[in-house]
Amino acid sequence: MIDIVVVLVMSVPMLLFAIYPGVKAGEFFEKRFDIAQDHKKTITIVTTIVFALTLSLFLHFYRF
Repeated sequence: MIDIVVVLVMSVPMLLFAIYPGVKAGEFFEKRFDIAQDHKKTITIVTTIVFALTLSLFLHFYRF
């Protein structure tokens, strides 16, 4: 249980690093598949959150 809480807390600062890939993914899908603006916003937000969680998971569980 504590691992989940730590990962979620660590994902908040990781949002700073995940914004750029999220925006680029939204632009890519908009150009490639000609999606609407609403779907672009959804893809950007979901990609940003998933990337932030992935970064925090790697930081928490990867031991040097």
